[in-house]
Amino acid sequence: MRKLEERFPEELVVIGVHSAKFPAESEPFNLRQAVIKNDLRHPVVNDRDFSLFRAYGARAWPTLMIVNPVGRVVGYLSGEVDADEIAPFIEEMIEEFDAADQIDRKPLETLLEASQQPVSPLSFAEKLVADPENGWLYVADTEHHRLVAVPLQGGEGTLIGAGEPGLSDGEAGTARFCQPRGLALWNGRLLVADTGNHCIRQVNLSSGEVSTIAGNGKQAKPYPTAGRALQSALSSPWDLECVGDALYIAMAGSHQIWRLCLETHEIELFAGAGPEDLRDGPRLEALMAQPCGLSWDGERLWVADSETSSIRAISPADDGRVETYIGQGLFEFGDIDAVGEEARLQHPQGVQCLEGMVYVADTYNQKIKVLAPATREIRTAFGSGEAGLEDGPGQSACFWEPCGLAAGAGAILIADSNNHSIRAGNLAAGTVSTIETTVPGLE
Repeated sequence: MRKLEERFPEELVVIGVHSAKFPAESEPFNLRQAVIKNDLRHPVVNDRDFSLFRAYGARAWPTLMIVNPVGRVVGYLSGEVDADEIAPFIEEMIEEFDAADQIDRKPLETLLEASQQPVSPLSFAEKLVADPENGWLYVADTEHHRLVAVPLQGGEGTLIGAGEPGLSDGEAGTARFCQPRGLALWNGRLLVADTGNHCIRQVNLSSGEVSTIAGNGKQAKPYPTAGRALQSALSSPWDLECVGDALYIAMAGSHQIWRLCLETHEIELFAGAGPEDLRDGPRLEALMAQPCGLSWDGERLWVADSETSSIRAISPADDGRVETYIGQGLFEFGDIDAVGEEARLQHPQGVQCLEGMVYVADTYNQKIKVLAPATREIRTAFGSGEAGLEDGPGQSACFWEPCGLAAGAGAILIADSNNHSIRAGNLAAGTVSTIETTVPGLE
């Protein structure tokens, strides 16, 4: 939509209709944050009762309705579409209705929600990785389009990236990212899932030099292809996990997990056949839905499979399988601490293995939960379930859409995205605190 808005700035008006699948997404304060996070510059209607969804006969997310200047629906498309496919049709309509003097080119007056946001050191930080040995925490400052290196105990951060969206390599202060998310450490390098650019980047932590190691800057349609990493198109890489010289990539856009060999620079499919659903089985035949979080426990790769509100585990063996521990399908979600099939999550986006347990960022439930793989029991570790920013005893603390997790010294570190902050869940004390962060140049 942004490409079409830029191509037809005087003729095209985009109106978003938000018919939420998950209850948390229909809350106005959450929707407002999503509008800001995604840099939407057009009006968005909160269709929480699905009245517009039904009135227009929509059957899928997303559905695009094209309405001509006299108010008639003249076409619709379901599923992901490319701007270049739609542009010729819009050009024909402009020519037709210009001839009849029926296009109103007066600018649509808007007040962007983002203009009312206070300036903060972080903006919708979504993922992070800890380096306890050297005392650093690396944060994907997602909507500032940069990375921040913060002392583990808090303090002034060091910036990596110019802070403007783009795709350019080079020195730490001038390189550009676009909505970076997942992070991993490998041989003195910080690896980055540069989601908006559909690339994997690396930062040499000694020199600060940024380079691209996978992806050609274009989104794969429909699926990435195996081969030389820099020649392969990727699709919304969301999180990373490094095991030896293998980098596992949660490819949210294609509902798959891919694997990049960091020594040979070859990339290949690791798990997921592609269609969006929940199905266990051999890893190349299993189905996932927008995997957004990864963590390795020494034997298995754990996955936060967000759109199915599930937690999955994958064996890396050639005959390895995908197995679901929590979750039942695309439309089974909730907030229930229980064992196996009885448990429910709501769009989890992060996982972290630690001391035999799997911690889960239960994003839309505003909680951090902990899963015992041996029994498949999941329970709330931190969070009251109310959206907010409050430290204190574990289940009275408040988060607002926690997305990413990392293992710190005796703590789970949390990217509390909508609060633009980093939190720490102390495992021994059962308390939550906020890590104070500043960045140079913040006015």
